[in-house]
Amino acid sequence: MGKITGFMEFERLEEGYKPAPERLKHYKEFVIGLDESQVKVQAARCMDCGTPFCNNGCPVNNIIPDFNELVFQGDWHNAITVLHSTNNFPEFTGRICPAPCEAACTLNVNDDAVGIKSIEHAIIDRAWTEGWVTPQLPLHKSGKKVAVVGSGPAGMAAAQQLARVGHDVTLFEKNDRVGGLLRYGIPDFKMEKSHIDRRVEQMKAEGVTFRTGVMVGDLPKDSKVTNWAKESISPEQLNQEFDAVLLTGGSEQSRDLSVPGRALEGIHFAMEFLPQQNKVNAGDKLKGQLRADGKHVIVIGGGDTGSDCVGTSNRHGAAHVTQFEVMPQPPVEENRPMTWPYWPLKLRTSSSHEEGCAREFAISTKEFVGEKGKVTGVKTVHVEWKDGKMVEVAGSEQVLKADLVLLAMGFVSPVATVLEAFGIDKDARGNAKASTEAVGGYATNVPKVFAAGDIRRGQSLVVWAIREGRQAARAVDEFLMGFSDLPR
Repeated sequence: MGKITGFMEFERLEEGYKPAPERLKHYKEFVIGLDESQVKVQAARCMDCGTPFCNNGCPVNNIIPDFNELVFQGDWHNAITVLHSTNNFPEFTGRICPAPCEAACTLNVNDDAVGIKSIEHAIIDRAWTEGWVTPQLPLHKSGKKVAVVGSGPAGMAAAQQLARVGHDVTLFEKNDRVGGLLRYGIPDFKMEKSHIDRRVEQMKAEGVTFRTGVMVGDLPKDSKVTNWAKESISPEQLNQEFDAVLLTGGSEQSRDLSVPGRALEGIHFAMEFLPQQNKVNAGDKLKGQLRADGKHVIVIGGGDTGSDCVGTSNRHGAAHVTQFEVMPQPPVEENRPMTWPYWPLKLRTSSSHEEGCAREFAISTKEFVGEKGKVTGVKTVHVEWKDGKMVEVAGSEQVLKADLVLLAMGFVSPVATVLEAFGIDKDARGNAKASTEAVGGYATNVPKVFAAGDIRRGQSLVVWAIREGRQAARAVDEFLMGFSDLPR
């Protein structure tokens, strides 16, 4: 422990934001990170608990007290070594992870948690600046070939781990750039794509082969899933050419809203809207891009994807943005003794909300209304929850003006046709059926085919994807070699 009384002497210091009027003019990151002295003070707040609940709160089990101590001592080089021992991409999680580790921090019982995420952010940015992030080449080649399908954080983590133990890894991605939803989903103002690009270069140097624009299997003709593939490859080809196949695609089927008027023009899934702006930011030209300029925008869905739609709409110059959430407004502060160390239910206001957004809670959409085939409004009703059932509040119906409606209600499953093409058994939610056991984990019912990430567990966090990618890499390595030195 760097400073025994640090948690009593120092207050939590949050990372800052550039002013909203300034950041709304561009799509660049706008978080103001802590400087070296500020990070050291935050690290001093760590209590070095006998039982560090933060480690278990973190899906990749980051060794948090250790890197906090190293930062406090000024040993940044060893801090990144400790951080990288559990997390392949801390620049991703240090920017977009919701930080369940902080919810689990012992200090969070009756005080403000240690700023773990800001410390992680500072460590990895310092490591890149100092040139400490370099390719890790395998000591020997195994002669085994592995196909990883899907280049999101699960696929990237698995591919990197497998390449580092000597396997020849080819990473397939249906879109034109690597990154999955990190690339085409997460707005650039939350995470610039240069962070993905430099990891890709590192992985190429480590021996990973990237094949973009390649669709494995087929998508339904009416699918709204983003697909910029220029060629396809069959599961049979992969099985013939590779010794193992790991599926790490996303849970990309968006939850729809089947109410009258759904077919009106101007109603789109969030994942039709957000990827287009990512592509434009990358320098591509799109015909007929979905835009919110001068429009009254209604975002249906109160989660992070909805918040991303809010921020992007405001950068387009929307006239007004409203976000719906069907659940009641949660409390501003959670009951900490009741919820700690678990993820609490409380009101979360994002930077996008602060930039301009009306938020409606306990509201349900009854109908989309329109004129001449185009949406002009949303008919809503307020609801209450009684005995676990949603009940409409009498007399609360209203019609809100809408020129653009974005459905951001989460994702229900991976694309069924892809799993069916491989012949993979699905669970009750339509995900690839595979366990996470130490023995036989991540293996599907199809010989030598494995599944990890959202395609197996359903819609989840980037940090969970990295964890599953790492664990699946060990499972694949054990399958190929009979043993594995990779961490689980």
